[in-house]
Amino acid sequence: MKQAVWMAAILMLLLPQGKAYSRESGERESNTLRIMSYNIRNGRGMDDVADFRRTAEVIRKVCPDVVAVQEIDSVTGRSGGKDVLREIAGLTLMHPVYAPAIDYDGGKYGIGMLSKEKPLGYRYLPLPGREEARALLIVEFETYIYCCTHLSLTEEDRMLSLSAIRQAAASARKPFFIAGDMNAHPGSEFIRQLQNDFVVLTDMKKPTFPADDPDETIDYIAAYAKDTAAFTRISSRVWDEPAASDHRPILADIIFKQPADKIFRTEPYLQNPVGNGITVMWQTTVPAYSWVEYGTDKEHLQKARTIVDGQVICNDLQNKIRLDGLQPGKTYYYRVCSQEIMLYQA
Repeated sequence: MKQAVWMAAILMLLLPQGKAYSRESGERESNTLRIMSYNIRNGRGMDDVADFRRTAEVIRKVCPDVVAVQEIDSVTGRSGGKDVLREIAGLTLMHPVYAPAIDYDGGKYGIGMLSKEKPLGYRYLPLPGREEARALLIVEFETYIYCCTHLSLTEEDRMLSLSAIRQAAASARKPFFIAGDMNAHPGSEFIRQLQNDFVVLTDMKKPTFPADDPDETIDYIAAYAKDTAAFTRISSRVWDEPAASDHRPILADIIFKQPADKIFRTEPYLQNPVGNGITVMWQTTVPAYSWVEYGTDKEHLQKARTIVDGQVICNDLQNKIRLDGLQPGKTYYYRVCSQEIMLYQA
């Protein structure tokens, strides 16, 4: 019986902690976004075999939240009358949005987007291309806007496209991202001009084409520069896929910052008033670096943190800081401060 009672007590202690962990995971996961871009060459791999299932499997392995897709047929003779993007969407369980660029072989040829979240809306704009017309697909989601493009092989046409891209970004009221096969090398005038207004999130030193032995970087993911304060890029990668297309997929992971008014889950509360000290406790919705500012003079507060073996204890949801050396009979003022941890480095 005693053993059963102790086991019940242990379970009761564990349950609240498990609940807090799952809530934190939900907050952080909802703020995390994996962006992908992939020129799929209409599902045709380096072996010259069209296999939509193989393309879908690549996307499933990357597990993105949203994918900018280039070179897609819609009900053409070449694709056997199939809507290629919709076929892949069905295999990946994602929402498709299509933007035709040209009429081709009884159907359309263009770009598209796949997303886990259902878009709020979308529009697409024609872009210049003397070898073939191009397009810019602009898709709006709840917290951001993601654009897909496949730019012209001609530098002059790419430069003309840049003004349309800038206008779309400047009019956006949410963080604005753009990705695609831009047919431009990192040292080109187009990329240099793009970087006046955008921050490239992917590593321009890592080649993306051709897929079997890449030696050129022509695929990019970028963010409008004025929006970079709203998020932190965690990582980027060129996915190691040498066969499913003639391009390799690229991706970037970002975390949107938690709004300041949503960082605190609870107000601070006081515990353990022993000796000349007291413990201040509170909870946050995201991992945070936290401290307490306190003193008898509101204008001159000192800072207290929890330090163990010379290191500040942080990156938690449960914040507990001890204030020692308090003098009896005096009124103390205090405030708690928490700063979300976005990037794990020195």
